[in-house]
Amino acid sequence: MARKYVLDTNCYIDAAGDPAAHPAFAAFCDQAAPALFLSSVVAAELRAGAADARSRRALEERVIGPFLRRGGILTPSAGSWDMLGTALSLLQEREGLRLAQVPRSFVFDILLAHSCREAGAILVSRNTRDLVRIATVFAFEHVTPYPAPR
Repeated sequence: MARKYVLDTNCYIDAAGDPAAHPAFAAFCDQAAPALFLSSVVAAELRAGAADARSRRALEERVIGPFLRRGGILTPSAGSWDMLGTALSLLQEREGLRLAQVPRSFVFDILLAHSCREAGAILVSRNTRDLVRIATVFAFEHVTPYPAPR
């Protein structure tokens, strides 16, 4: 059975905004397609970034819709939400993290990473710095774009 993959928001943004990045993104998606999932966290971030009705419609049709139709949405469980609070607490204790200064994207990355862990999925992201930091709290698999699907 092929390993599951989840692309971080930055992969979608890079592919949409950089014509040079799109071919590698498309090739990976084609190869990993049966085992490629969309996180509801990533879907929310992408929706939030859609600036107008036309962009939202295109996002729903081209990105989110295909995952919905095939049941390929990965959603954080209650356990992932619990781990979010625990991870932030541990990072406060260990690193002096100040909650008031935590970027929303870092909070979302914790949810995304833990839900990938629970699903046995590999998180594909260029956000190595934050993911390595999160991995000090709980183990999960992550790679930089774009690995050869296993």
